[in-house]
Amino acid sequence: MAQLPEHRRADYRHFQPITTRWHDNDIYGHVNNVTYYGFFDSAVNAYLIREGGLDIHDGEVVGFVVSSSCDYFASIAFPEPIEVGLRVDRLGNSSVQYELAIFRQGEEEACAAGRFVHVFVERASNRPTPIPARLRAALEALLVETEART
Repeated sequence: MAQLPEHRRADYRHFQPITTRWHDNDIYGHVNNVTYYGFFDSAVNAYLIREGGLDIHDGEVVGFVVSSSCDYFASIAFPEPIEVGLRVDRLGNSSVQYELAIFRQGEEEACAAGRFVHVFVERASNRPTPIPARLRAALEALLVETEART
């Protein structure tokens, strides 16, 4: 089996603190795997709202998740404070691929790492649309060069 790449704190551009909750734990005593996707979604949308001006309630443009995945390296459990590292791997005309990682507060290596793709669409038509300028600028601030990470 091939070794998974390392995901270190220094590889990410933005960090979103997340408070784990009691009900995040499953019967095995750790955060359930599906909950990580909620952490990813919350971190991305908090950033887009704050830095990119995304209006999730009344804006003309919204982002739809069209693809996602996650790899798990170490378990976390309530009440551990965590941080989601965020970076952009690819930025297209109407889509963006994020790379995210879950870190225990203050730790250098990720407990999990994932990816997801947003396609930005017009709310009224659900048709892809170019990423608005302010959102694009916020996403460009997170963009990393693939060669720099190899």
